[in-house]
Amino acid sequence: MTLVNNIKSNILTDIPKTDKKRIVIIGGGFAGMELAKPLLKSDYQIVMLDKNNYHTFQPLLYQVATAGLDPDSVAAPLRENLRSHNFYFRMASVDKVIPESNLVQTNIGLLDYDYLVIATGSKANFFGEETVAEKSFTLKEVGEAFALRNHLFQCLEQAVTVADEVEKEKLLNVVIVGGGPTGIEMAGALSELKKKVIPKEYDTIDTSKINVYLVEGMDSVLNGMSESSRNRTKEYMEELGVKLKLNTLVEKVEGSKIKLSDGTYLQSNTLIWAAGVMGNVIEGINEEHISKSRIEVDRYNKVIGYDNVFALGDVASMKTEEYEKGFPMLAPVAMQQGRHLAKNFKHLLENKPLEKFEYTNKGVMATVGRNKAVVDTPFGWHLSGLPAWLSWMFIHLFFLIGFRQKAVVFANWVYSYFTFKKSTKSIIST
Repeated sequence: MTLVNNIKSNILTDIPKTDKKRIVIIGGGFAGMELAKPLLKSDYQIVMLDKNNYHTFQPLLYQVATAGLDPDSVAAPLRENLRSHNFYFRMASVDKVIPESNLVQTNIGLLDYDYLVIATGSKANFFGEETVAEKSFTLKEVGEAFALRNHLFQCLEQAVTVADEVEKEKLLNVVIVGGGPTGIEMAGALSELKKKVIPKEYDTIDTSKINVYLVEGMDSVLNGMSESSRNRTKEYMEELGVKLKLNTLVEKVEGSKIKLSDGTYLQSNTLIWAAGVMGNVIEGINEEHISKSRIEVDRYNKVIGYDNVFALGDVASMKTEEYEKGFPMLAPVAMQQGRHLAKNFKHLLENKPLEKFEYTNKGVMATVGRNKAVVDTPFGWHLSGLPAWLSWMFIHLFFLIGFRQKAVVFANWVYSYFTFKKSTKSIIST
């Protein structure tokens, strides 16, 4: 009885209780946003919890890290973009969920719900290598991208004055682990910095001593794309001077020494981890229904074993005949699942049967740099070069949230394209 009383006394009371069913959404990423927007004018009360008060457009974080964009260009305020009398946002970190009591435990108190939606996305997967995790930069959050940007330009400033060649090598070498879109885009952006920006602004640095390494465990980059796109991307990488190390893994990091599986060592103060992600699972879900760090859901995104708990996007594992291992951890999947679940919530209000989720593959794309990109369309066509690059730009601008973000990003891209300059190179202490 004491436990029940303690729980009741800790429940957040600043969100009014109404006759409307309450949907609590954990996470303001792609899935959470796409779920919330169609429900703002519905007969539900929507409560969103996130440790940040903004939505992060993760596909462009690498441009924040390489001084192409300011952090707020990829951060859309959640309150501003989801404004409604039915919507409540609380900036909070979620410690665990208590499904048997329909409660969410946060750092600001407990919150009860009628329906719970877990849309917590993913986090970096270091495959148990703790030394690598401690020494790596990741690109999952705006703060991480901003920290990496500061670090990269601090290394350049130090390299100007350092005389010791070994120390200079550590400052100028960058090692990127992972040949997926994030790794490829980061490598391309750094190579363009090396060729177009550093010679003008750090003219005492010998750019031939700046090395960008891309370490990939498989025999090619962009393994989720077509063979033609993989081969074309490899050609782009070589044109830009990226040093590819395929069929290679990072085994250990000892200070600035990075040991590779082929027995060689790389000297670098900058290790960027883009080698894999895992579902950001919250404590409280039955472990029997967690598979490979993702929560198992049915075709309605309902968590297996629960009637009123749902999961979306990267954290959810929905298996079908075509996707036996679950849908890929991509933004389009999260967005489509969010919109589909919103539709099913409306069906619940109207006592209509729920509809199964069907994923529509609209293609995959990645950019390597100026006029260099690859696109695999669902029709079997493969684009590369300038047409693919323009397609990549248009799609990313279209999906950015908020007119201001679209305008600022477009202006930055145009400025950079014609001037070969990066406008956000200041080192700002955090």
